[in-house]
Amino acid sequence: MKLLLTSGGVTNASIHAALLDLLGKPIAECRALCIPTAQHGHPWCTPDTAWRFVAGRSPAPMVDLGWQSVGLLELLALPHRPREQWEAWVRAADVLLVDGGDATFLAHWLRQTGLADLLPTLTDTVWVGVSAGSMVLTPRIGAQFVSWPGADGNDATLGLVDFSIFPHLNYPDFPSNRMANAEAWATEIGGPGYALDDQSAIRVVDGAAQVISEGEWRAFP
Repeated sequence: MKLLLTSGGVTNASIHAALLDLLGKPIAECRALCIPTAQHGHPWCTPDTAWRFVAGRSPAPMVDLGWQSVGLLELLALPHRPREQWEAWVRAADVLLVDGGDATFLAHWLRQTGLADLLPTLTDTVWVGVSAGSMVLTPRIGAQFVSWPGADGNDATLGLVDFSIFPHLNYPDFPSNRMANAEAWATEIGGPGYALDDQSAIRVVDGAAQVISEGEWRAFP
């Protein structure tokens, strides 16, 4: 897969240009599937916030970018569908738009459905994540970002990339997301990581990561 791992969505011209480059064609010619599942694992998320993401009315620009079509892929429903049916839907999509919430909850359902195993085979598909939708592809997210009780404190996620992400750096409503907190997180995480504000993202192609930013970010080796 080709990845665009954002903190706050497609929030500026640089991130938008990176998305177009990954897609290789205009957004208006691309079919998208949006995945809101991570919201169901986070106590701050509500039916209203889930609807706003799906409807393209969330603070994170993703669904509302002018796609040819947008479908809803709710992972909680996939065990009740034939595998060949939903796999065909995924393979037909140009892009997966993956919302935030709790990354451990999202990782659990990506594994449970089998979609996690399918992802590495989707070589031409673009994954666009926001917050937990980006963090889920990393090896670990850090204990402070685990809010789903079912994770039992385990912060391990899918590990499809070799770095971790500290999102929403210096976001006004998140006082625990300051640079000092990111530095402490980086010490705990035990591997490379990036702190990203909501004007920053990481583009990953063939395992090579590149920061795209019009804001503030920091790499932790």
